[in-house]
This record gives sequence, structure tokens and C-alpha cells, in this order.
Amino acid sequence: MTAEEIRARIAADGYVILPDVLEPAFIDRARSELAQAIAVDTGRYGPQAKRDYGMVMLCALHGGSFLDLFDNDRLVAPFSAVLGEEWIVYAYTSSSMPPGGGNYSVRIHVDSPRIIPGYVTNMGATILLDDFTEDNGATWFLPGSQEQPDMPSEEEFYGRGRRVIARAGAVFFFNARLWHAGAANRTSRWRHALTINACRPYMKQRIDIPRAMAGMDLTGVSDRVRQKLGFFAQPPASLEEYYLPPEQRSYRQPAR
Repeated sequence: MTAEEIRARIAADGYVILPDVLEPAFIDRARSELAQAIAVDTGRYGPQAKRDYGMVMLCALHGGSFLDLFDNDRLVAPFSAVLGEEWIVYAYTSSSMPPGGGNYSVRIHVDSPRIIPGYVTNMGATILLDDFTEDNGATWFLPGSQEQPDMPSEEEFYGRGRRVIARAGAVFFFNARLWHAGAANRTSRWRHALTINACRPYMKQRIDIPRAMAGMDLTGVSDRVRQKLGFFAQPPASLEEYYLPPEQRSYRQPAR
């Protein structure tokens, strides 16, 4: 789809589902790394994060495929079509459903609290690492509800709602104001996905990602990945930083 078509679909319907955004080899790698990340975070934060079981709350901290994802033009382009080239990550989580159950995402909710008519501040993307089916917890959503201020009733939501039934590698892009909900996984296997919430570069991130990643070795990580994670959207902390050459500043335009 062209950038104009994506903007039109997001404006009218609040969403668009694009197939084959990820290559099969990348899907396999990311799924394996996500299972490992879930195990690590569950062991580290288990009691504190009980309601979020199966959800890695900052995937970037685990490196690997979670960083390489931002070098995928097919993933980046729809965000840029709606938010502009300078968009950054607001939040970056997994959206996995454990076998035989659910987690906090099964409630009817939106991913952004603000409504500015005709202006999208946040855009989401659920990135399918497994096929989404009715049995394994495919996401529910209410088309066209992105400027609806109040939560729809369950009767309205599930009566008029649709589900993200798609193959692994597809991406569900949506206005973060769209009302949606996960569903219980009724199978005996995990259903894995990632979710990116992107925002305008002048906005604060949910977690200060550059500061959270301060101890990580980012050798070889591209400037585009760093920019999307917010490394080039940090206000200078001193006049010395403010007067650095443009290419060294902590707030600068992404490479063209």
C-alpha cells in the first residue's frame, strides 16, 4: 500500500493489516528470542509483574532481533506515513498469550489516553510471530472507534468488533486510540507477538529507553535503530551538550 492509502485507512477505519512484513527466518529467530526473554523477565520480575505474565515490557533490553526489527523498511514505512519520518518508540512490549489463559491485555482498552481530532499522536503495531486464530487469542478490535471517547459496552464491542485473523509475519497497524482487546488462548501452545507503540518525537517515552539501555553494548547498531529508540530525541543536559556539532547532539534529525 502507498503512504497515502495507509493514511486514509488509519484515518477512516483506525487500522490496516499488512501481510508478509517479516521474513520466515526472522520470525523463527524472533519467536525463539522472545520465549527466552519471557523466561528471563518472569524470573526477574515475577511477583511484581503478575498481571503482565507473558508480556516483556521493554523488548529492546534483550537486544538481538528486537533491535534489528527497526531496520525493516516494511515495518518502519507505515509509521512514517502517519507520524512522519522522525517518529520514535513510546513503548515496545511483547503481546504473547500463554497456553490455556490470558493476561492484562484481555480487557477492552486503548493504548493512548488523548484524542486530538484529525491528528494521530500514537500509532500501534502488533507484529505476529505466530498465526493468529480464533482459538489462540487473536486480538479483537472495533473498527472506526479511534475517536470514541468512552469505552464501548461489551455488547457493542463484541457485537460489531472484528479479529486480527492473519498469518505469522503480518502486522496489525492501528491508531493507538482504537478500542481493542486480547482474547484468551484456548490452545496448549504459546501465541507470540510483539507490539510497538510509536509516538511523535517531541513526546516522552513510557520508559526512558536510552537511559534503560545505558549499560548495553550497542556496537554495530544502526543510527536508524538508535533514532527509533529515542537516542536522538533526548534534550541536552548542559550547554556543553547543546553546543556540540549537529552530528553529535542528543536531539537531531534521523539520517536521510
